[in-house]
Amino acid sequence: MGKVHAGIDGRLREFVTAQKVFFVATAPSGSDGHVNVSPKGVDGSFVVLGEHRVAYLDYTASGAETIAHLRENGRITLMFCAFDGPPTIVRLHGTGRVVTLYDDEFTELAGHFPDRRGARAVIVVDVFRISDSCGFGVPQMTYVGERDLLPAYAHRKGVDGQAAYRTKWNRTSLDGLPAFDFDPTS
Repeated sequence: MGKVHAGIDGRLREFVTAQKVFFVATAPSGSDGHVNVSPKGVDGSFVVLGEHRVAYLDYTASGAETIAHLRENGRITLMFCAFDGPPTIVRLHGTGRVVTLYDDEFTELAGHFPDRRGARAVIVVDVFRISDSCGFGVPQMTYVGERDLLPAYAHRKGVDGQAAYRTKWNRTSLDGLPAFDFDPTS
């Protein structure tokens, strides 16, 4: 039977920080638009900042749906599934905000993450509902290792190359909402 928890502490904190992958769900306001679910999983890219606050690094990548949706309405849910060990699912429902690499707060928040190559933002989530449920329907899977592809790719592009990529591919969402349009344009 699922349970709603008062905070992210003890067993829940250990569980969410031990997972190798988690999923982020957001959607634009209204009945139109694309609901977005993104897998996240670069090692060390998720932290618990408090019983009701978490954060993760957002990387320069092919889309910026989460950023667009958070800018529009702030709604976000993170889901963690146990692919090994006891079958468990934890959902963190909250309100998220985007702290870009150009914001004063970025340096402090980024200090929580060991590898920041390719980071364009930190997503901070103020969690208002914490629940767990059985993961009986989630398959058991074996963790093989990290893929150092995304951070290494961004590192090879360099600061200017990443900004050019974001300018070309991340300025708006699929639905035309403002997304990562923070880079200075030349």
